[in-house]
Amino acid sequence: MSDPTITASDAVAAIRKSIHDHWGLFLFEGILLVVLGLLAILVPQVASLAVTLLLGWLFAISGIFGLIASFWARQAPGFWWSLLSAVLSIVVGGLLLARPVVGVFSLTYLLIAFFFVEGVVSIMYAIEHRRELTGGWVWMLVSGIITLALGVMILAGLPSTAAWALGLLVRIDMVFGGSSLIAVALAARSQT
Repeated sequence: MSDPTITASDAVAAIRKSIHDHWGLFLFEGILLVVLGLLAILVPQVASLAVTLLLGWLFAISGIFGLIASFWARQAPGFWWSLLSAVLSIVVGGLLLARPVVGVFSLTYLLIAFFFVEGVVSIMYAIEHRRELTGGWVWMLVSGIITLALGVMILAGLPSTAAWALGLLVRIDMVFGGSSLIAVALAARSQT
């Protein structure tokens, strides 16, 4: 007769297996974010209405894929932080798409709030992953710190940052966020 108690090492092994089994989802989401971020860099600066719509779609798409990835890998550590991040992206994207005529300053304040929350969520997600992914969690932590720094930089430079912050900083955040997910996925894939 076997003992039904689960030890801490059994739980850690199950978590590592779950992350390893779903590394492809993390990789897909990371590549998608990097590609969308790089595409956004190539788009020339246009009227604030077009920027608002572009950002709305970028946040909404990344949030939808993040939501799908979160539910597919719901046994992975950091599920609730990942879910919160995805929902936040969808809400911000929906707000931008629903009110595209919002002034540049209002959108800038919304972006600052997003960067603060997203930075904290990414840092918490990284801290929760550090026990399972010995190498990949650092990239997620760096991504969260950079996201927080971007929010502080925009807020400190207002009102002049409102003219350039929306496009440039979102692009940088997407590339770093996607890169960190790719690093987590590759670290999870290589674990046995």
